[in-house]
Amino acid sequence: MSARITFATAARVLRQLRHDRRTVALLIVVPALLLALLYFMYDGAGGTFDRIALIMLGVFPFVIMFLVTSIAMLRERTTGTLERLLTTPLGKIDLLFGYGLAFGLAAAVQGAVATGAAYWLLGLETRGSAGLVVLIAVVNAVLGVALGLFCSAFARTEFQAVQFLPVVVVPQLLLCGLFVARGQMAGWLEGISDALPLTYAVDALAQVGVSADPTTTMWRDLVIVAGATVVALVLAAATLRRRTP
Repeated sequence: MSARITFATAARVLRQLRHDRRTVALLIVVPALLLALLYFMYDGAGGTFDRIALIMLGVFPFVIMFLVTSIAMLRERTTGTLERLLTTPLGKIDLLFGYGLAFGLAAAVQGAVATGAAYWLLGLETRGSAGLVVLIAVVNAVLGVALGLFCSAFARTEFQAVQFLPVVVVPQLLLCGLFVARGQMAGWLEGISDALPLTYAVDALAQVGVSADPTTTMWRDLVIVAGATVVALVLAAATLRRRTP
């Protein structure tokens, strides 16, 4: 993998993203608006908003980046752009890590805006720092990018790419411990939850909510999510096709 080529790929993706105003709005504005909706839903419900909003600061980037990336990569393949790129010295790993870097930077902006809105406009309170929340949100967003790149290899149309959302994303949302404590799940469900990376992202955010200082569990969870991201990127490179038939 060439760092220079990876950075050049990331710069190209960011230039394309800058000219797509709808996608920029989806990445930057929508999470903050959804958090505002949660605020009014749980107004007067004690600490419920703090607990739910903290988790959503990690979930929203994951879902949005999965959707945007899977469709973006599919478009590059169906239009022949990917085929032309791969005739250059650009390798598959360079391409995919460039995508991860570009959307990781976009996720940093997204996380900073959403976290700032949550803490300073909506009154979110946690024991841990907002900086840790942004860090976890960015890592989780890059996980969404990696899984989106991997799943896009198995789709031929944008509609098929979207169909992976309920297959890959929704089960992780249901089993991450947000709706039911993982310890209260049936044993086989808890076992599946243990194998899903979003579970560890949610647990890391929960650690920020209850501890003023970074905990060993939080760092362990973050390493697991980062490791799952790298594995997904490698699998995406192995399954990446030059062109959709």
